[in-house]
Amino acid sequence: MNPYLAEFIGTAILILLGNGVVANVVLNRSKGQNGGWIVITVGWGLAVAMAVYAVGRISGAHLNPAVTIGLASIGGFPWEKVPGFIAAQVAGGAVGATLVWLAYLAHWGETPDKGAKLACFSTAPAVRKIGPAIITEVIGTAMLVFGVLAIGSVKAGIVDPDLQSVAGVVANWWGPMLVGLLVVSIGVSLGGPTGYAINPARDLGPRIAHQLLPIAGKGGSDWAYAWVPIVAPIIGGVTGALLHRALFGA
Repeated sequence: MNPYLAEFIGTAILILLGNGVVANVVLNRSKGQNGGWIVITVGWGLAVAMAVYAVGRISGAHLNPAVTIGLASIGGFPWEKVPGFIAAQVAGGAVGATLVWLAYLAHWGETPDKGAKLACFSTAPAVRKIGPAIITEVIGTAMLVFGVLAIGSVKAGIVDPDLQSVAGVVANWWGPMLVGLLVVSIGVSLGGPTGYAINPARDLGPRIAHQLLPIAGKGGSDWAYAWVPIVAPIIGGVTGALLHRALFGA
């Protein structure tokens, strides 16, 4: 499979399951309504894990422009492939969000709260202060990229050939789940202020879908805030990658 197609499919899976758990919790008359923040964070972590399992062996499962740019900033990914990966990720995010809309088709009209509907697509700060929101997204995404590189570096630090083969098996089987647990940890620890976009494609693609889809009584797509979960995660991704390289040399 083409790696660009893999990024598109992986990001679509990520958003289908990730935004899907949000819809399950916030939309009226869903069987998961009022499931709470822990359900959302666990759902997002499992969404990441499943997406990485699906396409990690093909594209590396960046699924996130902040990861792609962060890796490129330290020489871990070719810059010439960055635009194509980002385009695939954003498009996959829009398609995944459209699938969520279809899956919950009966519930949009049952939910009068326009903010709840938008939350099923994109993020917004709990307290509308742009500066603090940027700081939160930078910190959260830096932790994401730093953590992903840390998980990936464990195998590289093992020099014994026998242990290397075992570590490779463990990394293939458990690496995606560890990344998912990292996302759960970020969500429960740092997700409250902004809803932890930590991924421009996770926010932009679904926000475009929200703008275009015929969602009953949907209201606006909050484009005034939309630049924050694009710019701040990219800054955070580069910061996390550079910090990991500075501390560990890789």
